[in-house]
Amino acid sequence: MAKDQEPLLAEERPSSERSSERNIEEEDALLTGQQKAQSRKYGWPFWREVGAFTWALLATVLVIILGVLYQHQQTAHPSESGGWEEDWKPSGKRNMIFMISDGMGPTSLSLTRSFRQTQSGLPVDDVLVMDQHLIGSSRTRSTSSLITDSAAGATAFSCGLKSYNGAISVLPDHSPCGTVLEAAKKAGYMTGLVVTTRITDATPACFAAHVNLRAEEDKIAEQMVGEYPLGRVVDLMLGGGRCHFLPNTTEGSCRQDDIDVVKMAEAKDWSFVSDRKSFDGLNLGIGVKLPLLGLFATTDIPYEVDRRQMNDVFPSLDEMAQTALNALSEATRDSDKGFFLMIEGSRIDHAGHSNDPVAQVHEVLAYDKAFASVLEFLDKDDVEGVLVGTSDHETGGVATARQLHKEYPIYRWYPDALLNSTHSAENLAAQLAHHIKFHPPLGKPAISNYVRAILLEQGLGVHDATDAEIDAILDTSDGALPTVYVFADIISRRAQVGWTTHGHSAVDVNVYTSNPKHARPLIGNHENTEIGDFIREYLDVDLEGVTKELKEKSALLANDWMGKPIADVQSLAELDHYAGDFKKRSLEDCGCGLKH
Repeated sequence: MAKDQEPLLAEERPSSERSSERNIEEEDALLTGQQKAQSRKYGWPFWREVGAFTWALLATVLVIILGVLYQHQQTAHPSESGGWEEDWKPSGKRNMIFMISDGMGPTSLSLTRSFRQTQSGLPVDDVLVMDQHLIGSSRTRSTSSLITDSAAGATAFSCGLKSYNGAISVLPDHSPCGTVLEAAKKAGYMTGLVVTTRITDATPACFAAHVNLRAEEDKIAEQMVGEYPLGRVVDLMLGGGRCHFLPNTTEGSCRQDDIDVVKMAEAKDWSFVSDRKSFDGLNLGIGVKLPLLGLFATTDIPYEVDRRQMNDVFPSLDEMAQTALNALSEATRDSDKGFFLMIEGSRIDHAGHSNDPVAQVHEVLAYDKAFASVLEFLDKDDVEGVLVGTSDHETGGVATARQLHKEYPIYRWYPDALLNSTHSAENLAAQLAHHIKFHPPLGKPAISNYVRAILLEQGLGVHDATDAEIDAILDTSDGALPTVYVFADIISRRAQVGWTTHGHSAVDVNVYTSNPKHARPLIGNHENTEIGDFIREYLDVDLEGVTKELKEKSALLANDWMGKPIADVQSLAELDHYAGDFKKRSLEDCGCGLKH
């Protein structure tokens, strides 16, 4: 064998040094007759490594087990009042508060956040309560347009289905669809609606009524107190819109007939309250008798910027929300079912329609305050509950920027321009109309001085109004252009707030929740119908069964129980194509036949 050639399996042979030492030990044992203790095959270093490895393995397993238990506790902590299962669905008793910021888009938050920081001298990282609970966004198209109205938007929430603009929980084939509120009532939940517009307006109506067109508010009022196939499904309603509940023989009525819906409601055991004193007597919902109907304004409750100066007349959104939460919580204390409550910051939308940044920021702040109260209620309540909030659409196409001149724009908008406004443009327009009606004509100089000194300087905080702006306000007195638009534009220009429309836009709107772990399916970007799906699944209610019952019972009723029949609604594919029609239309003519 060559000297440098290694024998096969040479690596398995012990070294000659160790082999010699072992042979000597064996020979000594034979000569002396004493067996020498053999050296251990595995010494202390080996067993130390084994022990360290075993301990590390056990520690890893323990950490994994503790992690799983912690995760389980966070997602499925069963209690006497229910809990959360591993699939992110609740178990046992539960409450659902659904908040709608009608017409509020992402820019509304930017506008209000900067206004609040400027007004209170807050740091740039100070945010609204809502900002801390943002989890996603929602797409808002209807079946008849890429831009939805509140009726189709709220139908997507209430039924989990798309429909045409103007539809109140009615599908494109004009059949009724069961709503989450109706299904919740059928399942044993208590239910409530809180708004700052008319309670018969599109958004609240979509949860407790079914009509072909949102303008059928007289019929909506009747249905909401129980005059329709399912009977009474709402336990509490707070808001405005008293005029649709009073017969046309009564002062303050706006009905087209002599039906007294208040008496109709009282015959069905509703308690009725209609002013601030009676609202205060509700003691924020403690000891309230349900069902409760509270209508605190003839039409809409005034904008918050105006309402707070009439606090002795109108309750705030936050006060009504707290009253509803306490009343429904107390009413379900001994029940194995909780409650479903819809709260709407309704007039954010109206501020957008008017292009009024002053009304807008105060409406958003009022909604944010109610949002915080709901969070506080959920934190203290011993029943599992979740808050989900979103908007049905954005209104006004608001932008926190505006180019006033043809020259290259400066990158500015001025929140401080809004600080000294004490009234909304709507209120100032009403003051002007009242002044003209009840004061004898004193000539243009006198009325111009009134507009400049009282309405613009005191009401809007504008001290540099031009003669052209004064003339523009006075020129609207004949109704050619809403005076409210002119007041709103005067303050918008100074703040450099831009608007693209007096209608709605197709922008995606934000989605919020009290706890993202409890609203996991809504994280990210979703169709608005998916929010309706989430509400249904969270409450674990049967919408299909309610829809079936509605159809069966409606077949036995007069054909007009859902209001006047309308022609077949065109689909999105038929309508949303440019056809060269860019001519100016009147304010009433949007091409859809709807009242806005």
